[in-house]
Amino acid sequence: MFDTVLVANRGEIAVRVIRTLRSLGVRSVAVFSDADADARHVREADTAVRLGPAPAAESYLSVERLLEAAASTGAQAVHPGYGFLAENAAFARACADAGLVFIGPPAEAISLMGDKIRAKETVAAAGVPVVPGGRDPELASAALELGAPVLLKPSAGGGGKGMRLVRDLSVLDEEIAAARREAGASFGDDTLLVERWIDRPRHIEIQVLADGHGNVVHLGERECSLQRRHQKIIEEAPSVLLDEATRAAMGEAAVQAARSCGYRGAGTVEFIVPGGDPSSYYFMEMNTRLQVEHPVTELITGLDLVEWQLRVAAGEPLPFGQDDVRLTGHAIEARLCAEDPARGFLPSGGTVLRLHEPQGEGVRTDSGLSEGVEVGSLYDPMLSKVIAYGPDRATALRKLRAALADTVTLGVQTNAGFLRRLLAHPDVVAGQLDTGLVEREVDGLVADAVPAEVYAAAALLRQAALAPAEDSGWADPFAAANGWRLGGERAWTAHPLRVPGHEPVIVRVRSTPDGGTEVLVGDAETPLRGTATAASAGRFTCLLDGVAHTFTALPDGTWLGRDGDAWHVRDHDPVAASLSGAAHAGADSLTAPMPGTVTVVKVAVGDEVAAGQSLLVVEAMKMEHVISAPHAGTVAELDVKPGTTVAMDQVLAVITPVEDET
Repeated sequence: MFDTVLVANRGEIAVRVIRTLRSLGVRSVAVFSDADADARHVREADTAVRLGPAPAAESYLSVERLLEAAASTGAQAVHPGYGFLAENAAFARACADAGLVFIGPPAEAISLMGDKIRAKETVAAAGVPVVPGGRDPELASAALELGAPVLLKPSAGGGGKGMRLVRDLSVLDEEIAAARREAGASFGDDTLLVERWIDRPRHIEIQVLADGHGNVVHLGERECSLQRRHQKIIEEAPSVLLDEATRAAMGEAAVQAARSCGYRGAGTVEFIVPGGDPSSYYFMEMNTRLQVEHPVTELITGLDLVEWQLRVAAGEPLPFGQDDVRLTGHAIEARLCAEDPARGFLPSGGTVLRLHEPQGEGVRTDSGLSEGVEVGSLYDPMLSKVIAYGPDRATALRKLRAALADTVTLGVQTNAGFLRRLLAHPDVVAGQLDTGLVEREVDGLVADAVPAEVYAAAALLRQAALAPAEDSGWADPFAAANGWRLGGERAWTAHPLRVPGHEPVIVRVRSTPDGGTEVLVGDAETPLRGTATAASAGRFTCLLDGVAHTFTALPDGTWLGRDGDAWHVRDHDPVAASLSGAAHAGADSLTAPMPGTVTVVKVAVGDEVAAGQSLLVVEAMKMEHVISAPHAGTVAELDVKPGTTVAMDQVLAVITPVEDET
């Protein structure tokens, strides 16, 4: 076994790898960019090396700096995690040339399986069924021969980038051109392949493990059909779709795929499966690395996959065969991401002000978070993974829903509440899954309104902060914010509040003669009788007309969380809001929909623009958002330039509309 291993990654996967290194008594070396100087993986490693500025190209993607870090710390091996350089054959070769062991497959296997066209040809020759399709340069003719619908895919990469579903072949040429542009921009290679589209498919993958002595086993399957925009969000093992015979056949196909490319280490063979006929499975691709969803396999097999990656890389043979692998119970994983479902899943960010991550019997959280950490816009939005295990699927589902309800990340908006509602959807509970389910049901899973009790609780917290400090001296009744008036009805204290993405709401609070409190939310005509009680660990209970509503909250009421959902409740100044557009009567202020970096500015002050014209591009967490003109007009203000870092709702530009000629 190695003495020292450098972990060439960040966030939750770096923390996860460091945990196994520590359990094996292996010294861990973390690396970090300037933006991650105070990150959790840096604090938990035995040694940490600064790579450079925050952009990935100058830090986590810099092969030269990673190799220098390994050499300076005496590392013997490099674990790439996933993402960044994990599936980069050139990096694997560079490690070998530097005398380092790359904890992953041989560079040749990475290169072969990274080319989807060559990968399909290789596994097909080994007897693995593949989706009918074609490739460049006969792409269009192959699509016409297959018949609609067809799926266009880039050969050089995945993650949904460049994938286009074509149901109408009359627009095939335009779709091919668009797919080429996106593939070229994303991967530097615009080569495409086309495959027959399978309606309502299920995405099932097989975990394989191979050593350097000719032994290859599979560790069962994972169901990854719950996806949004081709990105997995929920994964489970085993799949409710497969019977023992199909599981064995798919597992053997995965083993043959691994053998066909000379694989070594942990890898995943992905299949697309028609929901109505699971025996008709087709090879999609092989991921030559550890998968994000590997914990569900670990929980049902009892194996630490990172440990076996290390042992295989160190030259050890697998001490067990296929007949020794046992799948016990059921495990489900949810990916917690920095995104706001209520705002179209735009990336979010901010400082983690309060954090609670569920743990306990049957619950595991793999995370890179800690309180006080800044979640920026430079890296992938995934923050952590919450995994639940039970003796059966129903138990695992209940545990995971409860764990997500217990998850708190105040200061950064996440998708925890959305995932909890998804796991309660009748089709998910019944196991009737397909890759399009989330997109079909997304509107019903997003909370579209802020509950009245959230505004009431935020106002009560603000009201409590207005009370004078308690002391033993005399208290001026006029200093208390309780609405008391000499000889008249008690007055209301107004709290104008706003949750981003929603209209402002005015909440009025006043005390009653009997010592109670009344709360009037928005346009409601009847006040609620309210009391507020603080508890430990930031827990806060708001009693409204006899109904208790419990939140995790900041003392000032600016953030409240409950059941996985969180609300950033800001103070709203209507006068300031009206003045912000007063300089240009009728003008529209264009604001940043998410925290990020302005990458493109296409206009200047004084330019005339058309309605819908693209003006700027804001990028955050690998997502681009185009800011367009809401109407024809003139650019009256432009407050940013390429490279400007912006906060959510920050004004970017002001467009004065064209005057009505009539």
